Amino acid sequence: MTLNVAVVGTGPAGFYAADAVLKRIPDCRVDLIDRLPTPFGLIRFGVAPDHQTTKKIMRAFDKTAREAQCRFFGNVELGRDVSLDELRANYDAVIIAVGAGNDRAAGVPGENKKGVIGSATFVGWYNAHPDFRDLNPPLDTKNVVVIGNGNVAIDVARVLVKTRAEMAEADLPEHVQAAIERSPITDVYLVGRRGPMEAKFTNVELREMGELTHAAAVVDPRQLPEAVGEVEDERDRRLKQKNLSTLKEFVEHGAAAKSKRVHFVFFAAPVEIKGGDRAEAVRFERARVENGRAVGTGEFFEIPCGLVITAIGYRSLPVAGLPFDARNHIVPSREGCVSDGLYVVGWIKRGPSGVISTNRPDGAEAAEHIVANVKPAGKAGRDALARLLAERKVRVVSYADWQKIEAAEIAAAVKPSPRRKFTTIPEMLAALT
Repeated sequence: MTLNVAVVGTGPAGFYAADAVLKRIPDCRVDLIDRLPTPFGLIRFGVAPDHQTTKKIMRAFDKTAREAQCRFFGNVELGRDVSLDELRANYDAVIIAVGAGNDRAAGVPGENKKGVIGSATFVGWYNAHPDFRDLNPPLDTKNVVVIGNGNVAIDVARVLVKTRAEMAEADLPEHVQAAIERSPITDVYLVGRRGPMEAKFTNVELREMGELTHAAAVVDPRQLPEAVGEVEDERDRRLKQKNLSTLKEFVEHGAAAKSKRVHFVFFAAPVEIKGGDRAEAVRFERARVENGRAVGTGEFFEIPCGLVITAIGYRSLPVAGLPFDARNHIVPSREGCVSDGLYVVGWIKRGPSGVISTNRPDGAEAAEHIVANVKPAGKAGRDALARLLAERKVRVVSYADWQKIEAAEIAAAVKPSPRRKFTTIPEMLAALT
């Protein structure tokens, strides 16, 4: 008998899990299920549009999807088109890899005002995620405040200040590019609670900020330490040293004669977003770092702005039929095992942390559980799923369909851009007629 495995979610965690199962159980069948017509999740909709090199991991995932034992069921949503109970009834094992696509709350007064947007939402908008096509963020402001000191915060700032020419090789949607070009934005403030040595930027991302055509990276030298200090982990010490050197270079170069600026502001905790219906300023409390934590000093200042983007982390939502830890926003599991035949991988398992490849061990772990504990039970797998979806008149997008969508995007691109993304599901489906 054949072992049938369903993987719900086709971002990195889902594909790593599918690949691990196929390698450990060569004669199994693996079905990849995604609520969107497009596979690849975070790679397509989370990686910055001007970072095409990072997106090349899709080639490996494409190879997995083309395996003879694999099928892609796109445009199929768990809980809407098929239930978890139905999947469990028809598959020997189900792996949940739905990620963490929602923004963490900032937890400060005023965060519900117009002009306050979470980075998951904003990144989804500039990456052509269908959920955010009509976001229309208020870019009619000179100042933007980005709260956060990680790579997502830097991505947001960079996209806001890059020129069309600098984005020529990206897959930034035209309506996003046009909106940014129309905006009067001149200053973007990247603000972190802690200091430069606690920031989570990778050095490659940080250095890019000093190479922009019309935007200068601005750093207050008083916020930089003379040296990194004692760091036990050698790899971490090297990263901190590189980042400190880069920030010192920004100080040396100054704002130059550029029309835009990205300000790196450290030791500042947001306490209130001020304004009427719309954000008009962010009030911060100056902080110092004690034992790795930001501690308020009682000194306050404000940065006027009309747009606030919070890049402070993502969170998962509950999945119908699964237990949920509402405090940590994860599905509780024992090393990825929720119950017999039911597993979680990626951010829904452990929270939003790490880089793309960090999800790989979760897939291997799930595959090992399946090898050790799951036996084929003669379940119908994809045949039953296909019948259910046909009865419910769900327009399933196959992997061959996705390839047609992708080919249409590539054909519509203005070179050197690699593709012109469809921004709505109806547009994607129309490409198949």
